[in-house]
Amino acid sequence: MCENSNPSSKCNCIAEILKVINILQCEVCPGDSCLETCTRAFFGPASSVDFNTRPVTLYTCNGTQVAIPVSNTPGETTTSGTFRVEKVDGCCATLRVLTYDEASSTYTATNSFFTINTDCLCAIKCLGDTYVEGV
Repeated sequence: MCENSNPSSKCNCIAEILKVINILQCEVCPGDSCLETCTRAFFGPASSVDFNTRPVTLYTCNGTQVAIPVSNTPGETTTSGTFRVEKVDGCCATLRVLTYDEASSTYTATNSFFTINTDCLCAIKCLGDTYVEGV
């Protein structure tokens, strides 16, 4: 748990943001125009429903970006710091590791998943909405 966390709180704001992203990803639809924040109600341009993922990067309380192996193979050394929210249950979030191909500017879903206690996170950065095949 973070040094400055309130142990009496049930969850932190990161968990709430991840919950909203998960709901939006599950029910993609155009909506109200909002500020360009992680919790804006639509994916991509207001007139488009071609996106199904709001990729995120996460940071621990000491400022380190979370990076997870891209496969479940023992000894895997290739990691990624970009994730898709798959499920949020209280203060626990299950995320899928995404890889990014700079040449084609596309994300690829991996079969690498992890669950993190959101109380251990202090920052989230939302990346541009995108379409990820197979999610």
